[in-house]
Amino acid sequence: MGKAEFIGMMAMLMALNALAIDIMLPALQEIGAALDVSDVNDRQFIVSSYLFGFGFAQLIYGPISDRFGRRKPMIFGLTLYIICALAIVAVPSFSGLLLLRFIQGAGAASTRVITVSIVRDVYGGRAMAEVMSLIMMVFMIVPIIAPGTGQLIMLGGDWHLIFLFIAVMAVAILVWMTMRLPETMAPEDMRPLTLRSVIGGFRIVLTNRIALCYTISATFIFGALFGFINSAQQIYVGIYGLGAWFPLAFAAVAAFMSLSSFLNARLVGRFGMRRLSHASLLSFIAITVTWLAVQVFAWQPMPFLLFLSFFGLAMFMFGWIGANFNSLAMEPLGHVAGTASAVLGFMSTVGGAAIGALIGQAFNGTALPMVAGFCAVSFIGLFFVLLAERGKLFQPQNPRV
Repeated sequence: MGKAEFIGMMAMLMALNALAIDIMLPALQEIGAALDVSDVNDRQFIVSSYLFGFGFAQLIYGPISDRFGRRKPMIFGLTLYIICALAIVAVPSFSGLLLLRFIQGAGAASTRVITVSIVRDVYGGRAMAEVMSLIMMVFMIVPIIAPGTGQLIMLGGDWHLIFLFIAVMAVAILVWMTMRLPETMAPEDMRPLTLRSVIGGFRIVLTNRIALCYTISATFIFGALFGFINSAQQIYVGIYGLGAWFPLAFAAVAAFMSLSSFLNARLVGRFGMRRLSHASLLSFIAITVTWLAVQVFAWQPMPFLLFLSFFGLAMFMFGWIGANFNSLAMEPLGHVAGTASAVLGFMSTVGGAAIGALIGQAFNGTALPMVAGFCAVSFIGLFFVLLAERGKLFQPQNPRV
């Protein structure tokens, strides 16, 4: 297939995860009411349960995809994702919903691990960062339109229709992938599926300083994003009273991230992943420190447009951090791409989900816990980048990165 179709397909595969989270954010209140959820913060577990299933299952898909190739594990994961989405339509209890969401996330884990592995099979260095940025740009269209789509679906029925819509979209993408995507893994890169081989692959990943430290840094930054997603409905609707306008505010921030990914794709070949990501991380810190100071000392709550401006700027920087940190972590691990993508994805997803859950559960009727969380994780992220680079920022180790 051509490059444009390749990028579109990889983006849509990864976007199934954003779809499974963002499309239901406007429906969390209705789901909680329908399934007798008394504590409003407990509704956040609809997001967290999916993320934990998504994170843990990545450890399985990595070694399997390094042994059997990319196509078959992806088809299995997508099928599991679809079955769970259909089963949720008839789920009778909140605990049953959370269990199915966990399993659905486990199915979706194939799209994250194997998509990144496929990109690494085909591209490396700055070329991989460029392609990943373009994938992220297309991928970010889903968070822009998903909450509004969920709101529209609920105008024609209840929250069950959202999961039916998710299933239909996944079926369409599965058919497209099955018909058009060839196997991308080179036969000589296949690894035996033995305990010794799996542990050896994990050891290769976890003992690589660059890969490990960039992943830990990204984990904390992703934790801030997950923290916002968990409490987005409570902030936009509960604090600022946006009501039906909530999807539009959510889309505005996602648009900043999409623009950031587009610009990253245009600039990374010229400046390199390290220069762009290091500059964006320092800018992220400056923005979140200023945001926290304004939140604490000026307004409680701050005016909505000011809040949205700070958040949009932070997410613009996040767009440069996410794509480049992921590419930097994967760059030295092309010979174990599946296992590497699994381990790194597990760490960033499960760790990020746990951090996000802590931030979300700290919601106290104000945006202060979320803003403080953003500020804290930015400094922790910088610490691990400095550890990866032995204290020197903006220093590309070779011309390709």
